[in-house]
Amino acid sequence: MKYYSVAEIEITDQSWIPAYVENVTRLVEQCGGRYLARTSKIEKLEGERKVPQIFLIIEWPSKDVAKGFYECDEYRPYRQSRISGATNEFLLVAGEDMTKTAHMAD
Repeated sequence: MKYYSVAEIEITDQSWIPAYVENVTRLVEQCGGRYLARTSKIEKLEGERKVPQIFLIIEWPSKDVAKGFYECDEYRPYRQSRISGATNEFLLVAGEDMTKTAHMAD
């Protein structure tokens, strides 16, 4: 089953961004991830939450691959720089329909 990293990011210190984007983009792709969205073009249609500065979606082939990337030694310093330089909500979401009524892509 596919899994998705979904993140909402509010940047508080921009110094980490160039190295993060350059190196983590390559690392995500090498580990089997695929960026579906990394954008600041966000349109709120409903709800009370504040719209984040950046919204991110990465598709992973499995939960194990996603967690392996998140916990790997090569990503660790970049993860720490993001955590230090931004307020983040970072989630791992199963690519499933819990009601089993929708057809989900493989």
